[in-house]
Amino acid sequence: MDSKMAIDLGLPIGLGLAALGSAIGLGKAISSAMEAIGRQPEASNKILMNMIIGCAFIEAITIYVLVFAFIYAGK
Repeated sequence: MDSKMAIDLGLPIGLGLAALGSAIGLGKAISSAMEAIGRQPEASNKILMNMIIGCAFIEAITIYVLVFAFIYAGK
């Protein structure tokens, strides 16, 4: 197996793992936020704002992996 074949096999697997990890992380974050809002409805604005910022960071990881995959797929 040469390096081109290893990259061609590794990129989709890495992208899939990043997407799976991101989905699990987003599910846990949203679940925890909804649970917290259920316990303290008066703090919902603060909880939602923190959840949205956290979700943006989680999604950024997947986008970085996608960009990385496109860069290395072009080589």
